[in-house]
Amino acid sequence: MPRADAQRNRDLILATAKKVFAERGASAPLDDIARHAGVGNATLYRHFPTRRDLLIAVYADEVADLTAKAGKLLSHPSPADAVFTWLGAFIAHIADKSDLAHAIPEEGRSPLFAEWHEAMRSTLSSLLLRAQQSGAIRPGTSDTDLLALANGIALAGADPAQTERLLQLAREGVATRLPT
Repeated sequence: MPRADAQRNRDLILATAKKVFAERGASAPLDDIARHAGVGNATLYRHFPTRRDLLIAVYADEVADLTAKAGKLLSHPSPADAVFTWLGAFIAHIADKSDLAHAIPEEGRSPLFAEWHEAMRSTLSSLLLRAQQSGAIRPGTSDTDLLALANGIALAGADPAQTERLLQLAREGVATRLPT
């Protein structure tokens, strides 16, 4: 168990790196991150010996935030709204964080990506199952299908209004239909 001050420094470096990477890209100087975090370079390198280590930690933290969001949405009164609220967050994640993910050096990246993709799939799966059990989303709809649709929307680079329209079209496509 790390000391409280060491954990605080690690958390501060991670939060600062998220902000700096978002503003200046994944190639932002690590010295700038240390300075903005108010810690010395040695402290940064003690926690994150390489840029790769810091990039992985930042991206893993983003994935954890996204999966935690799903946990909160499991109690949403509308299971379908919960699914599509989370998918909206997933789309924003892909659109905003793809450069960060691709900045992680290729060596050893595949197992990490597989782990993160599985986290996303299982996260959506729990929300989707609840929506299907409520009758709001067709039973044949899979988490993989919805992730592929959301990924396509994110990669389209649409403006927020178009992203919302595309997400609504996806929602209408998987909604159950009442008999007429």
